[in-house]
Amino acid sequence: MTVRMRGWLAAVGMAMLAAGCSSTAVEEGTASVEERGVATGAIPTPVGGGAPREALLREIADPKHPAHARSIYFDYDRYEIKPEYQNLVVAHARLMSKYPTVRVLIQGNADERGSREYNLALGQKRAETVKQALVALGVAAERIEAVSLGEEKPVCFERSEHCYAQNRRADILYEGEF
Repeated sequence: MTVRMRGWLAAVGMAMLAAGCSSTAVEEGTASVEERGVATGAIPTPVGGGAPREALLREIADPKHPAHARSIYFDYDRYEIKPEYQNLVVAHARLMSKYPTVRVLIQGNADERGSREYNLALGQKRAETVKQALVALGVAAERIEAVSLGEEKPVCFERSEHCYAQNRRADILYEGEF
């Protein structure tokens, strides 16, 4: 492992530590992603058109690209980035550094266990943890929006631990995908 990679991983570790010490409350009546316009593409496009955004999306469409995977999975009732996902966060930070005008949306998700309010708060903490890790790796915070979808966007609908594990995640979406 190179010295540079160790530095990146150390920064991710610091972000995870900071996230573990923070608390984020979700206020009742907080606007959903759709209500805030994010799902309709309200985040401004980069100056000069969509060329950087389109190039980035073409690049990560390749399954061999290190940032092709977009989901970071979490343990039950946790919001710390697991070691096996640290390299993925680093890959997304590098990609964002390569395309400095492209914005990102991180959607935090939870499984169906717990109240709606609790799952919204947990999803927000998961999204914020990924955002903090990207910021620690040099991405400007104003380029990243972290939102919670709570339990509202499952990818698996069975009531099993296997499905619950798939729904405990933070999804990274690039401008042009939301």
